[in-house]
Amino acid sequence: MPHHAEMDTSAPSPFVNGETLKTFLGRRVRTVVQVQHNEGGVLLGLSTDGHQLTIRGASGAPEPPHYIEVIGIADSSLSIRAESCTDFGENFGEI
Repeated sequence: MPHHAEMDTSAPSPFVNGETLKTFLGRRVRTVVQVQHNEGGVLLGLSTDGHQLTIRGASGAPEPPHYIEVIGIADSSLSIRAESCTDFGENFGEI
């Protein structure tokens, strides 16, 4: 059988937190942050492991204390250029 070495663009982006974000610079990643501050499309969010991340281009993101999932490009060790944001509400992870 022929082996296809094409990149699978449907594969999910790696899930990162504040500590592991820096290992994926320039790549598309997913993360969940708790919104702390949102002004003019620049959002400050707290990662699941307690790091403060800057999310650029997070237009339409909810107000604190909502949790959001961000998919975007890791453009520094503590910032992501968002492509999409999903509101998870105020009680992420609680049953």
